[in-house]
Amino acid sequence: MHELPTSVSERFDAQVVQKALAYIEGYWDTLQRHQTTDKGTIIGLPHPYLVPSSGNGSGFSYQEIYYWDSYFMVQGLWGTDREYMVKDITDNLLYLMQRFGVIPNSGRMYHTGRSQPPFLTTLIRQVFDVTGDLEWLEQSAAIAQLEYETVWMGTEHPHWRQVFEGLSRYYDVDVLNDLAEAESGWDMTTRFDRRALSFLPVDLNALLYKYETDLSEIVGILGRESDAAVWQERAAQRQKVADNYLWDSHKGGYFDFDYSRLELGSVWSLATYFPMWSGMASERQAADLVKNLQRFDCPGGLSTTAKEPQIGMVVPTQWAYPNGWAPLEMIVIEGLERYGYQAEARLYARKWLATNLNWFNHREEFLEKYNVAEPELPPLQGLYPNQVGFGWTNAVFVRFAAKYLDDNER
Repeated sequence: MHELPTSVSERFDAQVVQKALAYIEGYWDTLQRHQTTDKGTIIGLPHPYLVPSSGNGSGFSYQEIYYWDSYFMVQGLWGTDREYMVKDITDNLLYLMQRFGVIPNSGRMYHTGRSQPPFLTTLIRQVFDVTGDLEWLEQSAAIAQLEYETVWMGTEHPHWRQVFEGLSRYYDVDVLNDLAEAESGWDMTTRFDRRALSFLPVDLNALLYKYETDLSEIVGILGRESDAAVWQERAAQRQKVADNYLWDSHKGGYFDFDYSRLELGSVWSLATYFPMWSGMASERQAADLVKNLQRFDCPGGLSTTAKEPQIGMVVPTQWAYPNGWAPLEMIVIEGLERYGYQAEARLYARKWLATNLNWFNHREEFLEKYNVAEPELPPLQGLYPNQVGFGWTNAVFVRFAAKYLDDNER
């Protein structure tokens, strides 16, 4: 077996951990909103929801729900007094799909022209596993299937995402590269060279593989075995095409595919680990991906991209080295867990916890993202001011602390 990077061997101070967890528990109240009617550009929603961050003096403030932020934020609510909000937020996303024919980037009218990385079926499975409500499952699955077919597998405007061999891209109703990149959630990044419309993204197609396997399981639960087989066939076909176009066997990694030039992108990014999280990677591919973790390994966790020159980038690329982001750390670590790489998962989870906790211990705040190359320094700023709070960082911290800290550390 390959050698592991240097481990985080020091013990965590339980008092500091408890203080951080208490801060997070109290901070959820500042993130909760309940706006049932449209107000200005804000879309009314039937249930309470969470915003990514509360006002922090930066001049940048959230009042609206976000699609993929919501998925990661609710992962910190399981087993707490706010667990009920997971279903509420999932129902809000289902409502948005029914009302607009897309789950928008956010709950703003001006964001209905694009979406964000799709996690709806994963949320549905998680809620059903707790409630066991078959009627809700059937209704929710029908809406998720509609999202899959009309939004992510659409072949014409305004959802022209399926563009090459059954694989999909990020898109925006204005057909602009930068706005399609915004749909990816990675705004901005070196992955797409500001040509997002030309790329078939690894993460998106791994997430759609997850939709196909989730829907196969869901319709099986509902007793529709023939439909389950169809969804499984779709997943197998996507896996086959992804192996042909997104996997580089020489490098041992997945890359975004530039279908306009018929060539693989060259940027190593943590998107390469989404196929492990979704189960699309083979055992051999997973082994190669684990060997390549060293490309991203930093003192404070995993960098969003491998260290690389940002040639020709005229906008701040916050979704790149040296920054690390909580949702990507979680995706990688859960992918490692799925394929049995428990030591690696523990190592990187504890690195990330240490980075979060050391910053909190000195400044009593959590950040939207961190500089994992030099954790004592602020992260690289993007198109908007660095945010504190912060919903998905808090949630991933709670999740990792529960699983990867020993009893005497929390």
